[in-house]
Amino acid sequence: MKITECNIVGLYIIEPRIFSDARGFFMESYKSADFADAFGVDIAFVQDNHSLSHEQGTIRGLHFQSPPYGQGKLVRCTRGKILDVAVDVRKNSPTYGQHSAVVLSSENAKQFWIPAGFLHGFITRTPMSEVQYKCTAPYMHACEGGVRWDDPDLAIDWFSQGLDEKNITISEKDAQGQSFADFQSPFSFGETDSGLGEKQ
Repeated sequence: MKITECNIVGLYIIEPRIFSDARGFFMESYKSADFADAFGVDIAFVQDNHSLSHEQGTIRGLHFQSPPYGQGKLVRCTRGKILDVAVDVRKNSPTYGQHSAVVLSSENAKQFWIPAGFLHGFITRTPMSEVQYKCTAPYMHACEGGVRWDDPDLAIDWFSQGLDEKNITISEKDAQGQSFADFQSPFSFGETDSGLGEKQ
């Protein structure tokens, strides 16, 4: 399993080793010992989520969950293809407001580790895309929040590879997210819990 840090401290791309033969393939999608070796701490996942998006151009995000229920997420696409995006919102971070975007697909089998302290969202690049992710904290309605996916201050290029920005599918809730300028981050850079998520 290859684990590579992205351009923003705390974000990692995980590439499992895939064994293929005439029957198909086999891979270890998660191994706690490998994560402990890479991060120097054991990560405890407490909830697995699974989403299906019917249409190409479906946007989910940008989401976060505040402390004490900040979520670290290990994201993978098990069917189809997505562009997965994480935005650094850790106060005093040298990359505050910057983002990293990774193409995840059933073909490349890559995974994206996003600790708490980041906004998270994705856009589907193919119809019938399925996304699964492991979380370090359970969902907590009282702590959830969101920022507009298309906020100009974030300047995220969602529509590369020919996607039509006029033909998207998004929930009313996500479409009405707050602006980044109005967002008051509950996270601080350099303060981590046992799941490598940022906390107050």
